[in-house]
Amino acid sequence: MALSGEEFDVIVVGAGVMGSSTAYQVAKRGHKTLVLEQFDFLHHRGSSHGESRTIRATYPEDYYYPLLMESYKLWEEIESEIGYKVYFKAQHLEMGASDNECLREIINTCHKHSIPHEILDSRQVAEKFSGVFDIPGNFLGVFSEYGGVIKATKAVSMFQTLALQKGAVLRDCMEVKDIRKDSVKGGVWIHASNGEKFWGKKCVVTAGAWTRKLVKTVSGLELPIQPLESTACYWRIKEGHEAKFAIGGNFPTFGDSGEPYIYGTPSLEFPGLIKVAVHGGNPCDQDKRPWGPAKGLEYLKKWVGEKLAGLVDSGGPAATQLCMYSMTPDEDFVLDFLGGEFGKDVVIGGGFSGHGFKMSPAVGRILADLVLIGEAEGVELKPFRIARFEENPRGNFKSFLSCSSSEV
Repeated sequence: MALSGEEFDVIVVGAGVMGSSTAYQVAKRGHKTLVLEQFDFLHHRGSSHGESRTIRATYPEDYYYPLLMESYKLWEEIESEIGYKVYFKAQHLEMGASDNECLREIINTCHKHSIPHEILDSRQVAEKFSGVFDIPGNFLGVFSEYGGVIKATKAVSMFQTLALQKGAVLRDCMEVKDIRKDSVKGGVWIHASNGEKFWGKKCVVTAGAWTRKLVKTVSGLELPIQPLESTACYWRIKEGHEAKFAIGGNFPTFGDSGEPYIYGTPSLEFPGLIKVAVHGGNPCDQDKRPWGPAKGLEYLKKWVGEKLAGLVDSGGPAATQLCMYSMTPDEDFVLDFLGGEFGKDVVIGGGFSGHGFKMSPAVGRILADLVLIGEAEGVELKPFRIARFEENPRGNFKSFLSCSSSEV
């Protein structure tokens, strides 16, 4: 256990999936690493807990492609290192009206990066997936082999276990109240609410829905990151049809690129149930959450009843799980140096907007690169810089409505 006043090469604030992945990457490179988490490890108050997340390669924003491809590779490599599975392969189907601009951008991304895919009409979608999807005649489907499901809490535990094995020190129930520049010897002092403090040459802030609050306290900078409370809904498959929706079979992870964006996964975590949910949620104060109700439930009932061929009970979800998003205006990440008096000593990883979990292996590598060598190799970070909000409060320009690969 780290003692107050102890010194480290890198201190990571926040032990969700991004902080835990970053700690693993930093410790793996031989640097003395401390991780501080304000709640219990593997808690259910943030964005990294739960049964599953989706992964897919078909994004409308082509700048995510390098992070996605690296993450597919790293999930399998890290599984081999730990010795158990967290990533379960599946196909992916993206669907939407033929004139849907988001769907068109997904197709453009597939062409630009030579992602193997098929464009299907509504009849071909029904044939390919054994009649479990019933989409309108004006819809198209974009099919890819790059889908999958990630066991969320298990994946966070995996990164933490590997970080510990490589020498990292992990402390939970340690709320960070301030980060102060050490003007004498450089580096930073991390101050916890219980009075303990730790010195680090460098610091990475991956505090999820608390990132905006902490960054403002530390530097006065107001990052445009809005917490949302989101609800993952599980629906009961009608008796006799369970095998059609099971992971490892023909049923894919999927998304409907309409407004709101709908996403779902094969049956895996709860036997006989399938996850179908709305991307997004209700704005909230991360410290005073309402804990419900679900957003868009009536629309979801209609979607399940109409588009899953009557094979799933659409009367209401059989189970729900709550989660928080940390939304930026453009739904793109923040991966950058804090700057100001801190220069490159403090790195921010936040604003993952309900679609970052799948890329956590690559994000951890990028944040480790930034904090250790001052630049990230093999990826263009301009879309993720804080400065984009100075140029345009809405961030990166997008000609389409949000259709990020939601994954809760």
